[in-house]
Amino acid sequence: MVHRVGLIGEQGWEAVIAGLHDGVSWRDGAIEVRVAAGDTVALAGEGLLLIPSVFIVPTVAAHTAPPWPKTLIYPAHGTAALLGTPPAGPPQALGALIGRSRARVLAALDTPASTSQLARQLRLATGAVGDHLAVLLDAGLLSRARSGRSVLYQRTALGDALASGAGATLSDTR
Repeated sequence: MVHRVGLIGEQGWEAVIAGLHDGVSWRDGAIEVRVAAGDTVALAGEGLLLIPSVFIVPTVAAHTAPPWPKTLIYPAHGTAALLGTPPAGPPQALGALIGRSRARVLAALDTPASTSQLARQLRLATGAVGDHLAVLLDAGLLSRARSGRSVLYQRTALGDALASGAGATLSDTR
């Protein structure tokens, strides 16, 4: 949810809706869901409940029957982390630039995570992870948001570009 809220602020509702699933789009001020051909459901000011789910991957579902609220259930962002899929490693050039451990921390933030979650995942000391997060935050590569008692860190657009390698390697720049 932290990821989606960040998108609302950065890019607006249209980007959030379009990013829920390939079968969901925003068109002419309406939300289109490719679940059943030809069905149209008017919200009539009643709103739409959005529910992320780890159980619906890779599809999307809609519930429109009264008396319940109209609901769109979509795959939750970050289900790979829940399923134990290891994050992609950082590009070698990034490790050479900012250090291997710091690059691993940046790469692991495909989904928002707390300091202790990252420490467990990467098998690093909590203090070391905290130090790396502080440096990455100061460099503008991360943002943070409070979620209950936790502070969750996530990559900024610049952090995403660096973690992905932005299509360049050291040999490309020579």
